[in-house]
Amino acid sequence: MPASSKAPTPPPVTPPMPTWDPKPVNVRPFPWLRPTIRIRLTLLYGGMFLMAGIVLLTIIYMLAANALQEGSELPVKILRGNFAATSNVCDLPSQSSGEIFTQAIQSCLQHQRAQALNTLLNRSLLALLGLTVVAFAFGYAMAGRVLSPLGRITRTAQRVAGSDLHRRIELGGPDDELKELADTFDEMLDRLDRAFESQRRFVANASHELRTPLAINRTLLEVQLADPQASPELAQLGKTLLATNERSEQLVEGLLLLARSENKIVDKKPVDLAEVASQAVDQARAEAQAKGVEMRGVRQQAFVQGNGVLLERIALNLVQNAVRYNVPQDGWVEVSTEPQQGCAVLVVSNTGPAVPAYEVENLFEPFRRLRTERTGSDKGVGLGLSIVRSVVRAHDGTITATPREGGGLEMRVVLPL
Repeated sequence: MPASSKAPTPPPVTPPMPTWDPKPVNVRPFPWLRPTIRIRLTLLYGGMFLMAGIVLLTIIYMLAANALQEGSELPVKILRGNFAATSNVCDLPSQSSGEIFTQAIQSCLQHQRAQALNTLLNRSLLALLGLTVVAFAFGYAMAGRVLSPLGRITRTAQRVAGSDLHRRIELGGPDDELKELADTFDEMLDRLDRAFESQRRFVANASHELRTPLAINRTLLEVQLADPQASPELAQLGKTLLATNERSEQLVEGLLLLARSENKIVDKKPVDLAEVASQAVDQARAEAQAKGVEMRGVRQQAFVQGNGVLLERIALNLVQNAVRYNVPQDGWVEVSTEPQQGCAVLVVSNTGPAVPAYEVENLFEPFRRLRTERTGSDKGVGLGLSIVRSVVRAHDGTITATPREGGGLEMRVVLPL
């Protein structure tokens, strides 16, 4: 009977990327024209002054026109006589009938009235324009003076964002809304400081209380496994318990590192991202050779400001994930670094199973894996990418994951210089 030939397995196909962007990025075309509260208050003050000036100028113009209209009427009627012009403002006849001469004088008075109103309007508009400029400048200065406590609150908040929770605003002055806001902010900082201090104490206590019994268990199991008189069943049980204990140790270490990496990095030093990536590759090389995964990539020197141990954890977690989640044969992992404009980039790409685009974001959640809600294999505890994202955020960086055509992922970490 002929042997049945097995059809070759087609390569995995990556699901198409979604055509919609779930998180649109709003980019201002002119960021220097940001409508701050100070500018808006200045425009409000200046606009109100301009509107009030226009209304006042209109009323004055109407009253002046009415007064000139009533004052320009002749109280007499000229019947006859000879007259001589004293100025060239109006073209008056030297000899004419009384009626024609009266009409000429009335026309002259109307012309002088219109000219006076025009002069009044022009000069009033110039004065209003100058006062409007002064009003805008005065409004800008007053708005800055009124909003100066908000600037102090903002600067304090920016310092607090750098993990300096001991700073307080302590705003003085009258008991107004801004002082109430500053006092409320100080109370919030007090509560946050106490909460973070409790978290730090918990992490320190948990680090000791959780590691100690696990280390004791590991020692007892290793001593038992070293006993040559132990039965095969007992030795197998010891190996199983030792693997379970090692997994628990990894889980504890991951949770503690995840808790510590949620805060901003204050003490930063220059770190070569290429050296960090090379150390991670060297540590994962033995595992990669055992799985038949090729390690490759070009790593250019790129210095960033950060914590060297945490940055090494970023690279190591990404490389280990790329090695463990790979294809059974002819797999590869490419690790590269390069400096760019204002930042340094670490890229880790690999062959592997197809990853749907809609599941990429879930990979960064704790204890989440592809197509499973909870971890259930021996490839790790499910905290690797969560730790990576927390450490990257603590360094003010970004991490993105993009599915590759044919399977696998491309992880791109961008860190500021």
